[in-house]
Amino acid sequence: MISDATDARLPDFAGRQRLVDALDAAIGATDTATVVAGVERALLAAIADPLIVLPDCVHAPITGHYARRELYRSAHYGYSIIAMTWGPGQGTPLHDHDGLWCVEGVWQGALRFTPHRLLESRGDRCRLEPLPARAGERGSTGNLIPPDEYHVLRNASDEETAISVHVYQRPLAHCTVFVPEAGREGWYRRESRLMQTDA
Repeated sequence: MISDATDARLPDFAGRQRLVDALDAAIGATDTATVVAGVERALLAAIADPLIVLPDCVHAPITGHYARRELYRSAHYGYSIIAMTWGPGQGTPLHDHDGLWCVEGVWQGALRFTPHRLLESRGDRCRLEPLPARAGERGSTGNLIPPDEYHVLRNASDEETAISVHVYQRPLAHCTVFVPEAGREGWYRRESRLMQTDA
């Protein structure tokens, strides 16, 4: 099946259709675990594929925050592909994915992933604990399937730019950020954040 981007302003790039065809085939599965495993295999193959070349824009970091650039949105299946550009030392706060599954692949450089486990929830406050962090270098992939969706991402280098590609179940319009409560180890306050993309 041939997919089409829903927004003509999204960048074209060499090998985009190869990536989209592989993702479409994976998305066609019936259960979430199989879909996510197939998307992870497709993304892993794409990173290694010399015929897939990300657009020049994703190589440009943005001062002050990591960049989020949408590369593709499937009109048929609803998934979204986002490239993230991480300047030296840039990272995310602790956040969730609004109940969406996601597959993440490191295209350039190295990222540090720190998952968290939800221990307790009380209204707009909750207690989370960090799990062992892992490093991801070029060619590595990982996934988040709710309810295991709490994590922090950070460029592992203080000198080099990193690039990752994320495939979301559907466009991630907002998420919850967890703000540490002063003097209360492991407790956080939930704050809803709109997710924006960069040009």
